[in-house]
Amino acid sequence: MACTLDELARLVGGTVVGDGTLTINGASPPATAAAGELTLVDKPENLKKLTGCPAAAAVVPPGVDSPIPAIVAADVHAAFSKIVMHFRPQRAAVRIGVSPLAVVSPSARLGANVDVHPHAVIGDDVEIGANATIHAGVQIMAGSKLGDDVVVFPNSVLYENTIVGARSILHAAVVLGAYGFGYKQVAGRHVITAQLGWVELGDDVEIGAGTTIDRGTYGPTRIGEGTKIDDQVQIGHNVLIGKHNLICAQVGIAGSSSTGDYVVIAGQAGFKDHVHIGHRAVIGGMSGIMNDIPEGAVVVGLPATPAREQMVKQASLNKLPEMLRQFKALEKTVAELQRRLATGEPDSAAA
Repeated sequence: MACTLDELARLVGGTVVGDGTLTINGASPPATAAAGELTLVDKPENLKKLTGCPAAAAVVPPGVDSPIPAIVAADVHAAFSKIVMHFRPQRAAVRIGVSPLAVVSPSARLGANVDVHPHAVIGDDVEIGANATIHAGVQIMAGSKLGDDVVVFPNSVLYENTIVGARSILHAAVVLGAYGFGYKQVAGRHVITAQLGWVELGDDVEIGAGTTIDRGTYGPTRIGEGTKIDDQVQIGHNVLIGKHNLICAQVGIAGSSSTGDYVVIAGQAGFKDHVHIGHRAVIGGMSGIMNDIPEGAVVVGLPATPAREQMVKQASLNKLPEMLRQFKALEKTVAELQRRLATGEPDSAAA
């Protein structure tokens, strides 16, 4: 698969700076690039990553003066991705149809060109759209409906009546439709409340590995179209997520909360129940959401407050040690003045 820098430049429509006859035998980011490989620098401040890097050449944006031979490309990441795929081509997906080792209910309805891999279980009255791929070990329970071109990776579980929109992707070990965490006390015991709802994903939703989304109490827990959810996120019962949200890893959203469209939630943020996040709001990492957040707001901290306010608070906290020293000095001065007033001793400074 080795080729010259000139050949790679033609592949991505870039321009060579330096020796175009240089032989390149692989592609990797600066931290892992080996001798003879191509790497990338996506902005000028990252040129320092080439210091000590054994890579033979780099892909750089226009205006970046690379210390090693380079391919100049307008979109560095698009070009580098194409080069990586040249050296490490993705394994072609082979359609297999329904494996004889899968269990498919006679009442299930599968569209054209659907793949069901070994040990997957498709329950009663399940509907799966055309070109969908159901990987090994997946469990799709009764009454669920999956749109066209859906991909469900291994060992995911869809409880009954789950709805998944077209072109959605569910990564490994996703659980949709588990019972919500709702209990009432009866005679001193925790008794689970009604679990009669379902989970509904819009079109083009992606759910990361190990993420769990609980069913609604009576109606849906709904994820809007185009929303992308990272790994190990927990979304509680009756939550309504808007369209095109970005929700990063380990976020926890308690029951009956909601978001508008184009909301961004950074990693490990936590939401209390029944709060609403307005359109295009941004929630900082590890923030604690205790109240509604208005449209377009940027908040951070615990409890979350506007980012500028939180920065002022943090700056003030950083000054606390010096303020404490000043306070102790003032305390000492005040105590001395009080002693002199009590004893009638004249102020030496005034004297």
